[in-house]
Amino acid sequence: MKGWINLDSIGQFDEIVDQSSSQTAVIFKHSTRCSISSMAQRRLHDLDVDNLQASFYYLDLIAHRDVSNYIAEKLCEHHESPQILVVKNGSCDYVASHMEITARDIIEQI
Repeated sequence: MKGWINLDSIGQFDEIVDQSSSQTAVIFKHSTRCSISSMAQRRLHDLDVDNLQASFYYLDLIAHRDVSNYIAEKLCEHHESPQILVVKNGSCDYVASHMEITARDIIEQI
């Protein structure tokens, strides 16, 4: 996804949480095997991530299930797929999954 940074390690996630006190982070947990997840991904193509005041991360949870599980544990958020997490000041400030994922709602949370 254009403008999104691949999230592929636990260490990278820890850095994202640390930096969320100065820069909001948006994480999209995507299952490459799920049609609903693909639909949610298409909805996110409308986001002009280069012009929003946040960092955007894409997690392929099939390839990096360990990272996905770690995120769920650290943020105390039940795992869903697809899922959007907005992280501010070290904690999850907003979460949406499945058909609740919209570009407009993400923009409002930033």
